Amino acid sequence: MEPPDMLAWAGEEFGGGAVVASSLGAEDQVLTHMIAERSLALRVFTLDTGRLFPESYDLIERTREQLGVPIEVFFPDPSAVETMVREEGVNLFYRSVELRKRCCGVRKVEPLRRALSGASLWIVGLRSDQSPTRQAVETLEWDDANGLLKLSPLARWSAEDVWAYIRAHDVPYHPLHDRGFPSIGCAPCTRAVAPGEDPRAGRWWWERPDQKECGLHQPTEAAPRVSVDRFST
Repeated sequence: MEPPDMLAWAGEEFGGGAVVASSLGAEDQVLTHMIAERSLALRVFTLDTGRLFPESYDLIERTREQLGVPIEVFFPDPSAVETMVREEGVNLFYRSVELRKRCCGVRKVEPLRRALSGASLWIVGLRSDQSPTRQAVETLEWDDANGLLKLSPLARWSAEDVWAYIRAHDVPYHPLHDRGFPSIGCAPCTRAVAPGEDPRAGRWWWERPDQKECGLHQPTEAAPRVSVDRFST
């Protein structure tokens, strides 16, 4: 099935139990456009860590205005942020992988769990060629960490496929993509990359490539065969 058909299937099969997680990157904007094109009743949410680029907030509004898709915003627990900053400082993530993962846990992982509460399927914009940590991404997988199925409609798409779609459909996208940011996260942890450099080299650039995940996407297992077969019916 093509990605728009997968999204339609998700809505029909899971109803309100299917949710779309958007990082506001190019892939997620493509999925949001596909949802708008078919008027699919799929909830779209994003995580506001409190450290986003100003352009990210502008994109949330442009997406609402241009595509008519409201994006639900989930925030970290203020008391957890205050405790973390009081104990380790505001830029703790530069000092060690452990502290960086603590920050991601407070600002991303815990809000994600609230966003996925009651969901049975979450839809993401992962692609298998994005980074070494994502080469094993499958279209439909079981996410054991969150106890639900994960659908990646663009798992087999290339970056060229994504941008061809954006250009063909005039999809609103993050302006930092035009300034050398293929992957966009929190402002202190994201920078532009050089031509030919790995697309995720600008994320947590002080760490090894095999460590560059925030904890939202844990290693997964292939979905039960009966579920995968549903895509070929």
